[in-house]
Amino acid sequence: MRNAMSHFPQSDAHRRAPRVLLNGTIAAAIHAESGERARAKLQSLSINGGLLQLKNEMSAGDFIEIAFHTRSGAVHGMAEMLPPTRKFQSACLQPFRFIALGDDDHRKLRMALECLLDHHLLGSIPDDSLPATDL
Repeated sequence: MRNAMSHFPQSDAHRRAPRVLLNGTIAAAIHAESGERARAKLQSLSINGGLLQLKNEMSAGDFIEIAFHTRSGAVHGMAEMLPPTRKFQSACLQPFRFIALGDDDHRKLRMALECLLDHHLLGSIPDDSLPATDL
C-alpha cells in the first residue's frame, strides 16, 4: 500500500451501513496476498465494504488490497473477502469487508457515498437483498 492504514472500519451489528447500488459502473483493481491480481466491477458499496463481480471467485478469508476511483478521488484499502453470494458460468458475486483504510481514503469513500446517497443518483440496496452476515 502506498500509505499507512490508520482507519479500521467497525460495523455496527444493530444498524447496517447505507449501500449504494453501482451495477458494475466502477472498476476495481484487486491484489491478493498470494500475488494474484484481478479486475472486478463494484456492484454495491458501503462504508464497511461492498459486493464485487469477479471472473473467478476468491477464497473466503483472503486478504486483498483493493483500489477504485470515485468522484472524490481514488480509494485504496485493505479488505477481507467473504463467501461468494452467487456464482454464474462466467462470473461470481462476492462480498468484501474493509479492514483498513488510510484517513484520506476513508474521507474520500465517505464523501463519495454521501454524495451518491444525498443526490439520489443511485438507489440504496434494500437490507434484505444481501445476507445478514455481509458487511
